[in-house]
Amino acid sequence: MTDPPLFAPATPGLGRTRVGPRTFDWGERTFVMGILNATPDSFSGDGLLVVPGDPLEAAVAAGRRMVEEGADILDVGGESTRPGHVDVELQEERARVVPIIAALREALPETPISVDTTKPAVAEAALAAGADLVNDVWGVAEDDALPRLAADHGVPMVVMHNRAEPRYTTFMAEVVADLERAIERALRLGVRWEDLIVDPGFGFGKTPDHNLELLRELEVLRLLGRPILLGTSRKSTLGRVLDLPADERLEATLATTALGIAAGADVVRVHDVRANVRAARMTDAVVRHARPTSTMEGGPR
Repeated sequence: MTDPPLFAPATPGLGRTRVGPRTFDWGERTFVMGILNATPDSFSGDGLLVVPGDPLEAAVAAGRRMVEEGADILDVGGESTRPGHVDVELQEERARVVPIIAALREALPETPISVDTTKPAVAEAALAAGADLVNDVWGVAEDDALPRLAADHGVPMVVMHNRAEPRYTTFMAEVVADLERAIERALRLGVRWEDLIVDPGFGFGKTPDHNLELLRELEVLRLLGRPILLGTSRKSTLGRVLDLPADERLEATLATTALGIAAGADVVRVHDVRANVRAARMTDAVVRHARPTSTMEGGPR
């Protein structure tokens, strides 16, 4: 474990973050981010570009369903990050995500939308089309472009941990240190403290053993003083543990959702919204002492 970061706020708690049309009061409950893959090659088999019919209609229908099931944010990505994925050219990725974000913005004006990308030009076009948050899957890279873009537009960003190769000497200490540096850089470039969310990058630049250790030690990330986003949904580590394909990893995902929330996760990024909302609400009742209200969706009250 490392010492708490010097840039942590003096007041206790994580405060609140405005994401487009909504304000998130961190610690109130766990929030759920629904995944919309505008790709033909998603590892989970849910890419919108392979479904029959109009991908825009499919995206809006999927987004509506996720919101009805309790999703708080919709995360749109146009480039697969699965192992062995094919890199997507800037123009192609932009053509995939921008029309979908625009359609979602029109159909769901009260729902925050995130763009999942590493390309500043894609992020900028997505923000112009109605996205509210930048989800940077290479948030610990040395490139200043995405945090500068988030700062210039005054939008929140997710800073995710990643490495080109899973080589570590002291695994969790290095993950925390990498994220500390990324937060410091974002602040230096003008991103507001309250606009930063951290993601430990489950499945990115890590072996299956690293991913399991990450879940065991997730509470260490609380030292960073920012909300934690956790994305374990259907990932290969779950399949390796249970020897199951991506479309049979729901129970494993729900287990990691509950474990992650108990360790401090504030947002879970998932494919199966209804089931994960129910798991999150039950875990919140135990861990956060959060009681169901009439506004909570995703299951019986």
